[in-house]
Amino acid sequence: MLAATILMSLVVGARAQESHRPTLTNDIRPVDVPSLPPVVAPSTTLDDATLQPLTQPVSFNYGVYVQTTTGETVLAEGAEKAFNPASAIKLATALAALRAFGPQHRFSTAVWTTGTFDPTTGTINGDLVVSGRDPSFHYEHAVMLARELNRLGIRTVTGDIIVPPRFTMNFSSSTQRSGEQLYDTLDMTRRPASATRAWFDNRQAAQDTASLQTTPSVAVLGAVYVDSVPAGARVLLTHKSSALVDILKVMLCYSNNFMAERVGDAVGGREGLRRVLVEDLSIPASEVRIASASGLGVNRLTPRGMMKVYLALRDELAEHNLGPSDIMPVAGIDPGTLQKRFQFHPSRGSIIAKTGTLPRTDGGASALVGQMRAQNGETLFFVIFNQRGSVGRFRQAQDRLVSELQNARGGPKPFVYTPLALAMRLADTELQASKTGDSSGEYEPLTPN
Repeated sequence: MLAATILMSLVVGARAQESHRPTLTNDIRPVDVPSLPPVVAPSTTLDDATLQPLTQPVSFNYGVYVQTTTGETVLAEGAEKAFNPASAIKLATALAALRAFGPQHRFSTAVWTTGTFDPTTGTINGDLVVSGRDPSFHYEHAVMLARELNRLGIRTVTGDIIVPPRFTMNFSSSTQRSGEQLYDTLDMTRRPASATRAWFDNRQAAQDTASLQTTPSVAVLGAVYVDSVPAGARVLLTHKSSALVDILKVMLCYSNNFMAERVGDAVGGREGLRRVLVEDLSIPASEVRIASASGLGVNRLTPRGMMKVYLALRDELAEHNLGPSDIMPVAGIDPGTLQKRFQFHPSRGSIIAKTGTLPRTDGGASALVGQMRAQNGETLFFVIFNQRGSVGRFRQAQDRLVSELQNARGGPKPFVYTPLALAMRLADTELQASKTGDSSGEYEPLTPN
C-alpha cells in the first residue's frame, strides 16, 4: 500500500503540466536537442548517426529503483526503461575520473619562457608560455601565478603570451579568450575587479592574509597567441590544482557542465565513459547512450543501470576512505542544486544526491540519484528519473517520494557530515618553482588529440 501511494505521487507529478516555461535551477544552461534518431543497426562507433539503438523506448514518465545497502529491492517501477539522466550522468564522469587518476590527482599548469631573464630590471626578454588543462583554473589562480613570478623576480615580459590549444580559464571553452583573460589578470593595471575579488576571497578562504599585503603583477608587453609550446622553452614554475576529489565536489554541487566536459575529456570523452559503463560495469550496451560527459543532450540510461553507476562510485570512494558526501552535495547544507531542497529540520542533511535538469530536452527531464538515511538506522540508495513533463513538478514528486520512504522508517536522520566551504576546496593548490628546467612530458601539440 505504501509503495502504491509513493508511486502515485510520481504519476501525479508526471501528468501535471504547466503552461509556462519551467524555472531553471542551478544546473547549468540546459539546451534543446533533437529527438532520438530512428533505430539503426548496431555499430561500434559513436557517431551521432550511428549511436547504439535502445531496446526499451521511453514510454513511462518516471522510472524508480530503490534498494537497501544489502542489495534488497525496496521499490522498482520502470527500472528497465531508458531515460535521459540529464546531469546525473556526471556521476559516471566522476567515477571514470577517480578510477583513472585517483582522488588526490592534481592537474598541472606550467609556466615557461623562451627568453632570457635580466634580474636587475626584473625583465624576461622573450615570450611567456602557459600550458595546462586544469578544469578549475580561474582568476585567482592566474593572480597566484603573478605572485610566484614576482617571487622569482619577474615583473615584465617583453614578448607575447602563448597558450597552447585546450588551455582554458574561467570555464571558457575558447583558448584565445582564455589567453586574453590571463593576459589581463596577470597585470594589475588591467586586472578586472572580479579577478581581484576572486583573489581576495581565495586567500581569505586559505587564511593566507600575508599574500594580500602586496599586489602581484606581471606586465606582458606583447600580444596573446594560441600555439604549441616552443621547443627549447624552459619551465619557470608549475601550478597544481586542488585535488580531484575537491574539484569533483565543486563540479557536482554546482552541476558545472564545463568542468564535467573537461574532466570527461581527460578520460576519453563519451567513448571513454561508455566503455566504463558497458565494459567495466556490465551495463547492456543497448541501454547506454552517451552524448556528453556533462548530461547535456540526449543521453540514455535505465534506473537499474544508474544504480550500478552509483554503487560503483560509492565503492571506489570507499577504497580511498572517502564517502559520497566527499564529492556530492548534501541536501540543505551544501551550496548549489540541492541547497534549497530538503533544507528544513529534520530532513536537512539526510540526503546525499545528484540532480539532473533539462527543461526542454525530451519534453523535460529531471533526475535525483543518491542515498537517504532514516531514523531506524537504515540507508537506502535510490534512482528517480522523470521525463516528458514539468521539471518543477517532477522535483516536487521526487521530494515526496524520498520523504515517504524516510517517514515509513521513522523519519529522516542526517548523515554525519562536516561541511567545508567550496572556495576552500579550490584554494588548496600547489606551486613549485622549477629547479632543473626539465621539460619532459610537458609539451602540448598544436592540434588537440
